[in-house]
Amino acid sequence: MQEHRLISAQALGEEEINDTSLRPLRLAEYIGQDKVKENLEVFIAAAKSRGESLDHVLLSGPPGLGKTTLATIMAHEMSSSIRRTSGPAIERPGDLAAILTNLEPGDVLFIDEIHRLNRSIEEIMYPAMEDFAIDIVIGKGPAARTLQIDLPPFTLIAATTRPGLLSSPLRDRFGINCRLDFYSEEDLSRIIARAASILGISIDKSGAGEIARCSRGTPRVANRLLKRVRDYALVRGSGIIDGDTAVKSLTMLEIDNYGLDTVDRMILDAIISKFGGGPVGLDTLAACISEETDTLTDVYEPYLLKLGFIHKTPRGRVATEQAYRVMGYPAQGRLEESSLFEE
Repeated sequence: MQEHRLISAQALGEEEINDTSLRPLRLAEYIGQDKVKENLEVFIAAAKSRGESLDHVLLSGPPGLGKTTLATIMAHEMSSSIRRTSGPAIERPGDLAAILTNLEPGDVLFIDEIHRLNRSIEEIMYPAMEDFAIDIVIGKGPAARTLQIDLPPFTLIAATTRPGLLSSPLRDRFGINCRLDFYSEEDLSRIIARAASILGISIDKSGAGEIARCSRGTPRVANRLLKRVRDYALVRGSGIIDGDTAVKSLTMLEIDNYGLDTVDRMILDAIISKFGGGPVGLDTLAACISEETDTLTDVYEPYLLKLGFIHKTPRGRVATEQAYRVMGYPAQGRLEESSLFEE
């Protein structure tokens, strides 16, 4: 279900390739995440002044917030080449060894979804990150011997949506830890205006504001909605995206004022109407809406939690008073929320 979902924060199909032109290449062009930007400016300037590689960086946060973009920016700011891969793509120790031994001094290695890296492969990363060396075992049994290969100094930038799944030894080897949070509507409006300028789309302040309000605090969703509203404006409007055109387009796409779509409302409706407002277990809720539990926790829940429409409790998920109002249900007859947090 999430794969074809318009407001999913996950990249869809070839979207990563198509959106390359929208990504800034310098920190000065990057909108939002001001504290993260300020810290990175200091760390990058210090590394350049010492003539060293930037310390290893861990970027964490929900999908679609710009972790890949930040990694690319850091490489540009350090005047370094960037090699990209992902945790699931590295299947064997030899795959990682091949990547590491082909790095040039000062290169940036970006590993997306590093929490999905195999534990046996993860152990190879420890000496590579600390000592810039890897140990390769040659042969088997009593004749086996270990060969150490030196690596050039490099910077590992890793991205994860689930930092809690990283092992402590790996997490502790990152000298810089940056947590990205959802964007404000003001920052999203600026991102939309910038993207519209690059794509040659005519949009006014009210149109950008309406799209930003429904973008779930996520730039990837904002850029995707901008393109769909552009299509509506060309076919059923004047070609210019104003506030009225944006509202009509988003209504046609079944996206409400909170940025909720059909799937979000299915989740809230299931908790309220089928389980009396909760608590309901994650597996039960996922089965009820025909979705995977990982998708529910990674894709849907973060935004519903941010809005305060659901709570996580030891006994399961609970719909809040706000969720009842948004879904049009009377709040009478609910259990007291305070009792739901008790074991």
